[in-house]
Amino acid sequence: MSGWELSGYTPVRRLGAGASGSVVLAVHDATGTPVAIKYLVRDLGEDSAFRTAFRTEARLLGEIDDPHVSRLYEYVESPHGAAIVMELVDGVSLRQMLREHGPTTPEAALCVLKGSLAGLAAAHAHGVVHRDYKPENVLVTGSGLSKLADFGIAMPIGQGSDTTVSGTPRYMAPEQWTGAPAAPACDVYAATATFFECLTGRPPYQGPDLLSLRDQHASAPIPAEAAPPPVHELLRHGMAKRPDERPPSAEAFLDLLERVAGSGYGSDWEQRGLGELARRAALLAALWPFPDRAEGGTAVAHTALGTTTGRSGRFRSGRTRTALTAGALVAAVLAGGAGYSYAAHDGTSAAGPTGPASAAPATTGAPTPEPTGAESPSPSPTPTPSTASAAPPPPAPPATPGPTGTPARTGTPAPSATPAPSASRTTSPPPPDVTAPVVDGVRADPGELDPTGCPYGAKTSTVTATVTDDRSGPAALTVTFGYTVDGAAGTIRMAAAGRGVFTGTLGPLSTPKRSARIPIRVTAADAAGNTTTSASPVYVTLYHACTPG
Repeated sequence: MSGWELSGYTPVRRLGAGASGSVVLAVHDATGTPVAIKYLVRDLGEDSAFRTAFRTEARLLGEIDDPHVSRLYEYVESPHGAAIVMELVDGVSLRQMLREHGPTTPEAALCVLKGSLAGLAAAHAHGVVHRDYKPENVLVTGSGLSKLADFGIAMPIGQGSDTTVSGTPRYMAPEQWTGAPAAPACDVYAATATFFECLTGRPPYQGPDLLSLRDQHASAPIPAEAAPPPVHELLRHGMAKRPDERPPSAEAFLDLLERVAGSGYGSDWEQRGLGELARRAALLAALWPFPDRAEGGTAVAHTALGTTTGRSGRFRSGRTRTALTAGALVAAVLAGGAGYSYAAHDGTSAAGPTGPASAAPATTGAPTPEPTGAESPSPSPTPTPSTASAAPPPPAPPATPGPTGTPARTGTPAPSATPAPSASRTTSPPPPDVTAPVVDGVRADPGELDPTGCPYGAKTSTVTATVTDDRSGPAALTVTFGYTVDGAAGTIRMAAAGRGVFTGTLGPLSTPKRSARIPIRVTAADAAGNTTTSASPVYVTLYHACTPG
């Protein structure tokens, strides 16, 4: 983000980062509703064709109102960056669940596939192909429900490049490797490949490099024998090599799933599957965005989402819908990002950079989510957004009590009763320095790490903080960050990077006993020895298993 923060929202902490941007947990100022804001990497938005396609896709997603798809509140675009505001799920990704607990029961895997197919069907009905379905982009709540998230490289049906392939190789359909136009059949293939991983604990194909993976997806036998016999039919249909041999739509595949699940696992298969997913999610409650919040405390409110567009490119989805607030069933775009991209003609890697979106002045306007506990009689008036290049407003004058106790604004400060200081030079010593530095803007990017030795995934995270002091310059400040993992504490010295910004590197780290959420706090000391430690930690998740490529 490099300092760009969306107006109308207060950031809480970073949830993660990936190839297409970083995701921040934030609170909507007007209502207190938690949301997830994905700040897109600047490079992704420099291509005008990309901006146009992404803007169109965001508008389409804003109209999808399905319990199995993370809802889009708002898309904001400025000359130097873009951001998506989504609902937030209290739960964990399917990837976190598989890393921590291994394969699921067949019933739980069927529940994940059913929810995913329902979400994909809703997206396809609005003309959008996800193109990057994988365990990282499936979120499981404390009640066992699953939501499809992160449409970062989604495309309208029938569109797409024939020169560059985007997706995550271990889950890409054979035709996706060739740059074929986006089609629902590739989402069906990826969902089935993830279903296989739920059942077995591994992706269907594990070639050591891109060429091997491409060949396996294109011609290797479907490894159905590694899964329980009752689901072989689902695997053969969903992972058929030719798209015309797969079910014609996600909705059609749902019908097949219901039949197979009922005959293979009984009429109560879904109840047992949801219970197993809920149990696994609860065991990972420490990784939830709100670990202490109970899933059962969900209240229903109506949110009026008016359609507005400003000069800076800010718009919202366009109809009143029911939103879940105060409890947790809200969905998030997590930081799975753009997965993998390479040039189709020669297989050369062309993955985009990982990191937050670039800085830009925040747009203004009325915040979008408005959960109030009751349906609003009419949408709130929306101020006209300012342009991204507008000058900041002048500082507000001080407030003075009015006659009735209400603060009254005055353009000039009240005259002081204290006599003006003498112009003569004093020989008194300066007062001692008792003011500690100020630590602000602590971030860790990326927010998810693989242990040292893993072939894929990030191994280090850059910790950044802004530190200022009333007397000591950056060269006189001592800034460190502390962290704890597996009961052992560590401290890393941070270096000045200009304009009061300090950076340090966390990792690489050894494999933990289990996936760990590492708290990080920054401490700053000035030349006089005054010390400050950041009040709230930021977190980095260190997995105990490697990320598939």
